Amino acid sequence: MGGKNEGLRNYQQEMRDRIFAEWEHCRSVMVQMPTGTGKTHLLAAVVREFLYRPEARVWIVVHRRELVEQIEETVARYGMDKEEGTVSVLSVQWLSRNWTKTGCAPDLVVIDEAHHAPAETYREIWKRCPEAKKLGVTATPCRLNGKGFTDLFDVLVTSWSVAEFIGAGWLSAFDYVSIRANSKEQQLIDALKKRGADGDFQVKEMDKVLNRSAGIGKLYESVRRYAHGKKGIVYAVSIAHARRIAAYYSRHGMEAVAIDSKMPLADRKRMVEEFRQGRIRVLVNVDIFSEGFDCPDVEFVQLARPTLSLAKYLQQVGRGLRKTCGKETCMLIDNVGLYRIFGLPVGNRDWKAMFEGRLVGGALSQAGAGVGRSLPAAVLPEDGERDEELEVVMTHGQLLEAIRNGVATVWGESTQTHAGMELRAWHDRHTGLWGLRRGDRMTVMPCFGEVFDLGEERAAVRFANGRAGVVDASGKAVMMLADDCRRLRLLKGELLDAELEGGTHCYTDLRTGRGYRERPVVCSYGSVELLRAGGIFYSRTRKGYASTDGLHKDSLCFYDFYLKIPDHRVPRGCRLADPVWSTVFDVFACVLEGDDEEVYWCCGRLADRSIVVMDSEGKYYHAERGKEKRYVAGNSPRPGEADFCTVMERLREEARRRAEAADRQQLLAREEKRRRRLEAMKDVEPFCMGTKWGLKWSGRIVVPPCYRKILSPVGDYCAFEENACQWGVMALDGKVVVEARYQAVDLDADGTARLTVIPGKVKTVKL
Repeated sequence: MGGKNEGLRNYQQEMRDRIFAEWEHCRSVMVQMPTGTGKTHLLAAVVREFLYRPEARVWIVVHRRELVEQIEETVARYGMDKEEGTVSVLSVQWLSRNWTKTGCAPDLVVIDEAHHAPAETYREIWKRCPEAKKLGVTATPCRLNGKGFTDLFDVLVTSWSVAEFIGAGWLSAFDYVSIRANSKEQQLIDALKKRGADGDFQVKEMDKVLNRSAGIGKLYESVRRYAHGKKGIVYAVSIAHARRIAAYYSRHGMEAVAIDSKMPLADRKRMVEEFRQGRIRVLVNVDIFSEGFDCPDVEFVQLARPTLSLAKYLQQVGRGLRKTCGKETCMLIDNVGLYRIFGLPVGNRDWKAMFEGRLVGGALSQAGAGVGRSLPAAVLPEDGERDEELEVVMTHGQLLEAIRNGVATVWGESTQTHAGMELRAWHDRHTGLWGLRRGDRMTVMPCFGEVFDLGEERAAVRFANGRAGVVDASGKAVMMLADDCRRLRLLKGELLDAELEGGTHCYTDLRTGRGYRERPVVCSYGSVELLRAGGIFYSRTRKGYASTDGLHKDSLCFYDFYLKIPDHRVPRGCRLADPVWSTVFDVFACVLEGDDEEVYWCCGRLADRSIVVMDSEGKYYHAERGKEKRYVAGNSPRPGEADFCTVMERLREEARRRAEAADRQQLLAREEKRRRRLEAMKDVEPFCMGTKWGLKWSGRIVVPPCYRKILSPVGDYCAFEENACQWGVMALDGKVVVEARYQAVDLDADGTARLTVIPGKVKTVKL
């Protein structure tokens, strides 16, 4: 398209033109550009050019409220003020609750951080705005569950690689240090077994293993040695972990603070601003600055949180790759060995395969990971002594030399590159046995009598002893089956189909090991998955649960952080948390987000939307969104433990106070926003359409023509006549402050109103 360059860099201009070219023959486009390369400026330029169309309207949808103001500022620099009404920057949370307030459907919807688009809150946009063009922008078009984006976006448009951006000078070079493969910390991480609802490591287990004094001391020593005096970001496992790290660093002379999503927004903004200005040198956070955070002078990034998500890894290290004046390089300190899983940030990624769902956007196998070369610690300007825990993987000088020579991928092609290659069976003619390989690398030597089927990271095989089963890519047995299996087939959703002698089939959930006679269907509700076989829903938790027969799938509902399952089979000992819940039939079964232990019985919802649940042993827990469940009481109290009623009374009171505080905060925020808007409204004027009057501000209608008469504003108010001789007062934004029931109204500029009740009787009020 031939619009103005708007100060765009050459690659941004190229991407803008490619987007409009794709829109010529498809409606929905996803764009991939690495973190730090100006995706927000690109989308602003695209929106600006799209608005050349007459009466076009655009929504820009973001996944966190903090990003709304940031993108509004960028859009405003392109001459598109939010008050014009043509461009609206909305958080997806606000949009999901306020569809009735959005007005006319947009002509273009831009999804920022579009790898979140498969969530139900985003899918609603596709349902409600089917005719609008869509543009999704992200650095990482991949998902940990392996599902693609092709049901939402028609095409993926990719930009340069990270190595190309570094070579062109648009991104910062980096030094990379990591814990050694045989270190104690790496062994602890390799032993993590539990998974959360999103498929990543379970936060509770990570916190238990890594949130300890010895580990935090090693984190500090890593920063002291490789990034002393530098400004940086640390990614922690949990809120408690982040606070302990910040406290330890501060005690040892580093100005560090912990920041998380549970802090008041004002406090977070203040800390971020102090970090930008350099008064705080280290920000320790829990998934706050994985996306959308822009502070180019970050000099080091410390990875203290293991993850199986490629997207999370690249979003985190990308915070340090932005360029700024005087910043030569960024130090990446990998205290959890992520580069052995994903390779270095300059690795080549098959984004198209991930976009199409042919490749999982996560850690697939550590077997045979070719990470490339490691360099001695003395390469960096240090004391030259060998560190038993850390090794230098890459220096910025060698990285730049490799990029200039066109061989940067030597260090980038790690496990993730091998993950892009399919797991294949290999037959040894001499032994007659089968092994597994990925590309040119042998992952399992020939030892199987037969390979039935292959998945991304598993293989269904027959062992040499004649039994059938499932192994991982390294050959470790995941599941052993009976001797009468004729054939195995791996199904989507981590299910296994076993054909038995006689032609019958049985199905196994590979997550739990439980079997089914009928083929189960995976049903997703929010972040919770159930299996449905026949008319019964089965949980994928450690302790099994089966619903009553005949439930309709729409009778199950996901609320914020838990899935509600209607079930009348309430245990006798289950007690209600709130007397308002008057009957036992108000209790229902529920699955907590991120909890794979069991299905609970919900005993009541409190004022702050948290809930109380009971497990199969009669223990009660308080469950809140984004937090681990917390034990509060039991049907058989422990010695010295408060009884159920006392605990519930305290919980209800605490929840009421939290709910009231949240309501007050929202009210104050709305009032402050309205106050700022009123201060800006200085040229409001009445207008007439037919016989009715309304208010206009800068050509926009503030109050539609619905009144009999509106007088010119006096100060911040104006008088209006609703019916004959029934006058009232409204603010400039249309809010009625004095009801229309007076015969006349006289306003002063200081906000005083004289209201004529009847001739000769006047009431004076201060507005």
